[in-house]
Amino acid sequence: MTRTAVVLFNLGGPDSPETIQPFLNNLFNDPAIIGLPWPLRPILASAISNKRQKEAREIYARIGGRSPLLEGTRAQAKTLQGRLDNDTRVFIAMRYWHPMSEDTALEVAAFKPDRIVLLPLYPQFSTTTTGSSIKAWNKAASKVGLNVPTTAVCCYPTQVGVVAAHVGLLQAALDEAGEHPVRVLFSAHGLPEKIVKSGDPYQWQIEQTAAAIVAGLDRPDLDWQVCYQSRVGPLAWIGPSTDDEIKRAGAEAKGVIVIPVAFVSEHSETLVELDIEYAEMAAKHGASPYLRVPALGVTEAFIDGLATVVTDALAEGRASPSGDAGRRVCPASWGRCPCREA
Repeated sequence: MTRTAVVLFNLGGPDSPETIQPFLNNLFNDPAIIGLPWPLRPILASAISNKRQKEAREIYARIGGRSPLLEGTRAQAKTLQGRLDNDTRVFIAMRYWHPMSEDTALEVAAFKPDRIVLLPLYPQFSTTTTGSSIKAWNKAASKVGLNVPTTAVCCYPTQVGVVAAHVGLLQAALDEAGEHPVRVLFSAHGLPEKIVKSGDPYQWQIEQTAAAIVAGLDRPDLDWQVCYQSRVGPLAWIGPSTDDEIKRAGAEAKGVIVIPVAFVSEHSETLVELDIEYAEMAAKHGASPYLRVPALGVTEAFIDGLATVVTDALAEGRASPSGDAGRRVCPASWGRCPCREA
């Protein structure tokens, strides 16, 4: 009997209005988010989190005062557990709010696994998400003496099941739109340009996911565009922005179908930014209809895809990061991809 622990990585979110400020402080104190050295980074993180908590409270108030991300991730973990063998247990490690890697590492150690698979719920790799989570996990695992063969999944931007799940959900929205002219907006969380220029493969992988979904639809006439949301701060961010694309569609008398191509769970950036703020923007600028494709959640094809990713990771039998089915998916020019083999 070989005992396997699968650790799902996700962002985490505040579980009450009182935890919004400490959640934000954890986020901005991450060196992958703000690269300043100690002690400047903690000082700046405290200042930013205090300044932004009022706005954040207003955002979360629109969805019950808390993030639904943990519940959604638990549902995904439970469903994935059902796809794996009886000697495998699925755990959750959030990056910026509980349960965080320190607590989860203790739970995994108590399970006494023979091997571990680290599985990010970020299909596309970025140093700011998966990269940061893996570093936090490695530190926590070392602290509790969890010295077990570990395979960290880098990414799975074009995994067959993941793409199929997106295709099914997007096709339903296209059917709902009917004969209305619409543009499909593949919306992902943005990044500062400097992070991508440093060799982070996130934007390239987002584009690969979108292209794979379009190919799966088999609609050569599909009007579509990759775009990015959630910009904050004064730095230049990758584009085009989702709000600009909504305005452009309205100016061209087209509706929009927005698909969250990088978010696999519902949270504030889908339930508030996409469902409320962008819907209001679309109505103002004449982009009708405005339809939003759900996040993947526990869609059967998505969970089956995750199970395949775990199986592929275990088949590799090596304790190093891996991409889709054990292959490096990025061109070598993306130097911050953790896969060492081209």
